[in-house]
Amino acid sequence: MSQKHQEDLLHIRSMMERSSRFISLSGLSGIFAGITALIGGAYVCVLFENYGIDYLTAERRVYNIDLIKELVVTALLILIFAVSFGVFFTVRKSKKNNLPVWTSSSKNLLFNLALPLFIGGIFCTALLYHNLIAFIAPSTLIFYGLALINAEKYTFSDIKYLGISEAFLGCLSLFFLGKGLYFWMFGFGILHVFYGIILFKKYK
Repeated sequence: MSQKHQEDLLHIRSMMERSSRFISLSGLSGIFAGITALIGGAYVCVLFENYGIDYLTAERRVYNIDLIKELVVTALLILIFAVSFGVFFTVRKSKKNNLPVWTSSSKNLLFNLALPLFIGGIFCTALLYHNLIAFIAPSTLIFYGLALINAEKYTFSDIKYLGISEAFLGCLSLFFLGKGLYFWMFGFGILHVFYGIILFKKYK
């Protein structure tokens, strides 16, 4: 009898977990987002080289308007591709598990994720406006990490650790201004792939 009660409790707990947390988040989203970031970061390195900028030795840190425009466009394309992969793999996992995508949990997740990102986007736009470009990469990592930590309560708890890692990496990069691209590639690229693999194996 006690074993049956235990099974019932586990079933109830599972149902409560499903109703309060969005569990269709796919680890593949993180993997492909990370790959996209690494490809984008590599392209930016080539872009710097084409403009005669030795990014590694920091011999030049004044960027002309054409380069800044290309960097902004590249960042937007990376964001679009990363979000597209996230939507695609999330919808696919939801259909596979016969779960709805647009629920109260997914709405809460989206809101709690989007709010810090929106504020961070305004902050980074202000940095760009004032030509404080060296602070943009650290800021994106910090605000993204805070967004993940804020949204963790509505999805897998593992996301919290990714958020802490991203925020810490962003804070660390503040002490190495001018090398933000490498921290950015590590945070949005390698860490995403690493945590994506963990989530995929753990929750597939």
